[in-house]
Amino acid sequence: MPEGHTIHRAARDQNALLAGSMVRASSPQGRFSGGAEVLDGLALSGIDAYGKHLLYRFDDDVVLHVHLGLFGRFFMHKGDLPDPRGAIRLRLTGHGGSVDLRGPTACEILDEGAEDALLARIGPDPLRRDADPDAAWARIGRSRRSIGALLMDQSVIAGIGNVYRAEVLHVNGIHPERAGSSLTPDEFEALWTTASRMLRDGVKSGRIVTVTAEDAGKPRSRLRRGERTYVYRQSACRSCGGPVANWDMAGRRAWACPACQS
Repeated sequence: MPEGHTIHRAARDQNALLAGSMVRASSPQGRFSGGAEVLDGLALSGIDAYGKHLLYRFDDDVVLHVHLGLFGRFFMHKGDLPDPRGAIRLRLTGHGGSVDLRGPTACEILDEGAEDALLARIGPDPLRRDADPDAAWARIGRSRRSIGALLMDQSVIAGIGNVYRAEVLHVNGIHPERAGSSLTPDEFEALWTTASRMLRDGVKSGRIVTVTAEDAGKPRSRLRRGERTYVYRQSACRSCGGPVANWDMAGRRAWACPACQS
């Protein structure tokens, strides 16, 4: 499933293609024909990202909600519009190009009550300027659940997935199995700051690179896929060289260095 940096980058890129103009909408696959009819011909004012969710805001207070889930993908086009390929749920075309959406978990038009309910379920997003980290700390600081599980809970903090979970905890020397209530306020603040920085880096570069150039021994832009993380999918810790442990945590694989994280 895409992590938060991918969704924010999609919002940025699609705003450049679509926002500020009348949008043509269609559903080549046919599964969203009714929704496409509602959207077709409306002006799109902008696209907001909230964690792993996208909200497209049109005239007349019409809001489209998209969640990619495990299999959803966007395809963006400039210039000549290609024929649809595959099961395209929704095609949006604006002044700068077009966006095709394939295989999302959610593609729906929300009324005001549904939008409010959706946003109420989403925790603060470290990539949003209006995020309130105190709201996340209020839940983490009193929870007996592991911090590894809490970071993956989108109602606690939005946008962090399995890779960022492993890397944010590693950089701050915190084991995923520690209870949220065992963290100090300073430890939580460090986690939030690290997550914000890593996610912003991801938006900028379009990929997850958590290892510093100093630790990697070469520029980050030259790192191969297997060199870009400290512990995630690593057999040896890139900080200390010791073995990396991995185990199942609530149905997802957790990764940590026992020597560096306590």
